[in-house]
Amino acid sequence: MENDILIEDDYRLPDPVRLGDEPGSFTRIIQKIVFTVDHKILGLMYIGSALFFFVIAGLLASLMRIQLMYPNNTFLGPNAFNTSFTMHGTTMVFLVGMPMAFGFANYLVPLMIGARDMAFPRLNAFGFWVFFFGGCLLFFSYLGAPGLYAAGSAPDVGWFAYSPLTARAFSRGHSTDYWTLSLLLGGVGSVATALNVLVTVICCRCKGMTLGRLPIFVWSMLVLSFLVILALPCLSACQIMITLDRYLGAKFFDTQAGGSAVLWQHFFWIFGHPEVYILIMPAFAITSEVIPVFSRKPIFGYPIMVAALVSISFISLGVWAHHMFCVGMTSLENAFFVTSTLLVSIPTGIKIFNWIATMYGGRLRFELPLIFAVGFLFQFLIAGLTGVMLAVAPFDWQLSDSYFVVAHFHYVLIGGLLFTIFSGIYYWYPKAFGRMPNFKLGLWHFVFFTIGFHMTFLPQHFLGFLGMPRRIYTYQADRGWDEWNFVSTIGVLFQAVGILFFVYNLIYSYIRGESAGEDPWDAWTLEWATTSPPPDYNFAEMPVVKSRRPLWDAKHPDDPDWKYE
Repeated sequence: MENDILIEDDYRLPDPVRLGDEPGSFTRIIQKIVFTVDHKILGLMYIGSALFFFVIAGLLASLMRIQLMYPNNTFLGPNAFNTSFTMHGTTMVFLVGMPMAFGFANYLVPLMIGARDMAFPRLNAFGFWVFFFGGCLLFFSYLGAPGLYAAGSAPDVGWFAYSPLTARAFSRGHSTDYWTLSLLLGGVGSVATALNVLVTVICCRCKGMTLGRLPIFVWSMLVLSFLVILALPCLSACQIMITLDRYLGAKFFDTQAGGSAVLWQHFFWIFGHPEVYILIMPAFAITSEVIPVFSRKPIFGYPIMVAALVSISFISLGVWAHHMFCVGMTSLENAFFVTSTLLVSIPTGIKIFNWIATMYGGRLRFELPLIFAVGFLFQFLIAGLTGVMLAVAPFDWQLSDSYFVVAHFHYVLIGGLLFTIFSGIYYWYPKAFGRMPNFKLGLWHFVFFTIGFHMTFLPQHFLGFLGMPRRIYTYQADRGWDEWNFVSTIGVLFQAVGILFFVYNLIYSYIRGESAGEDPWDAWTLEWATTSPPPDYNFAEMPVVKSRRPLWDAKHPDDPDWKYE
């Protein structure tokens, strides 16, 4: 039987080495990192930067939870709490979620489609460095001298920066300027990278890699890039208008001068809700690769999964104002956004059923990637159910800006996105570094982080029902919130222990992990058809693809599962 992937075995080039194992001085290694245009190194740099910012964001969240552990606590003052709250949210959304997505896309998309590199390698490097300097600029605000009337120079207007908090009257120093300029830079880098991914998928596929044979991961990154290109300019327009308001008297959002504070909310959430799906697309992508491999079955309903991804992207562009049910829109507008929000849950639910159907009857192997993927399914289901509850306007009126909303979006972004990031890192770690992650350390990571996650965010649903508002830095002892806040803060300690196991696992496995070989999971997508780690050129000979599972069908010509052409 003719193999479905053709690679010349006698075309041998120098064996690849892991990043950091190159011979030469430390300065030479740093020069290679700084000047590289290799999509794989840039992908690892994206992921490493995102993990670095994630640790910082976690520390800021821990400070806030310590402050809220007891009523009338004075661990943080109001200004310090507002700064921590703003920097935590901004970091998690813009410096963790998005670069993590682009890191996986950078590393894997060219390998999965049989390409040598991204379509525009220099633009790829430009996108990373613009993002990275934008992130650094945000934290440079801590080093700046406080403004004349400000208590500090770090941003303190919330990651959403609602008007009129950003006006000069309420933000006298340069904190808002740091926030605006850093996100402008990050937006430029994100759009550049998204355009690069889009062009790479459309124009750089190997022979036989039709759109109908693309891995679901690649489809997800294609949809993610489309959303970034459409949504990020809205955020950039917001930031330009803020700057014009603050320094040139444009009055876009000054209600006393004929502007509109609600206008800011419309512009921001036109970006903000597609951003939620930009952040969750990597979760869909990783889960759609991990579950089939460890179930030993093809993904159930491939065409429907692709259609669901595309449907989510289009519907998500029309649901932004469900964040604004309480601002005084008309009943017709409320009804429209209730309907569109409920509608977007249909393709999302389809994906959950397809993942479950893929596992049903499969030969499951509970390795670390699948364990975290199953955790994602459970937690994302809870997030989806509470999201449907908040989509109903009368219910949202009661719980808007309460801790119920905090619990909901953390179940989406931590219980959903972060668990699949861990799953993806454990799955592709052997590909990137040639070493297997340690199973026991990874299992302890899962146990501690899962227990801590639910201890932290499950009680916040009840805090919301009890009326605890978001964004408050202290509370009175007679509200009935004490016990729930105490449990929520203790959960952070469990999460921190889980993250320590994760970091130690990455370092230990890199140094002493078992050799992975080229394809330790017996997978079927093209990234596993080359060495681990891959060489600079990716493939010695460009592959030719004849099915959706090229590597699997080549290795298992007698596999009884359905062969689809």
